[in-house]
Amino acid sequence: MAINQNHLFEELNGIKCSIVEKNVLPARVEFLRGILEYNGFAVVVVESPPPKAAAAAPAAGVPAADAGAAGAGMPAADAAPAAPQAPETFTVGVTDTMFNPVNAIFGRLLRTRDGHVVTLAFWQQKEKDSQDEVPYFEK
Repeated sequence: MAINQNHLFEELNGIKCSIVEKNVLPARVEFLRGILEYNGFAVVVVESPPPKAAAAAPAAGVPAADAGAAGAGMPAADAAPAAPQAPETFTVGVTDTMFNPVNAIFGRLLRTRDGHVVTLAFWQQKEKDSQDEVPYFEK
């Protein structure tokens, strides 16, 4: 169990992993995998569990106690409209349980393929290139 929410770890595919990010889209998975594998980390990616469905609200104008009686005569197909399909998301982790993404970014421990330090803006994919060679605390 993690001491705080900044250093999470779980078992992914039977391997104890430090969690890098949860509920990420496939494009983000490839971005993170590229950076982490280049820096020597073994990456584990698993599909995130689907979100829990919210309880269906009773029909408008029908009190909650009468909702069961009003819905009893309706066919099952009309009672609950189909929920939109949630996008497929993944959980990304690394097998090094000492890895903490916040410490790795602000401690300037990660490098890009061209040798530059991974900055926060680059990690969040706000910038295309990580050209910041001046530490954030010297600006």
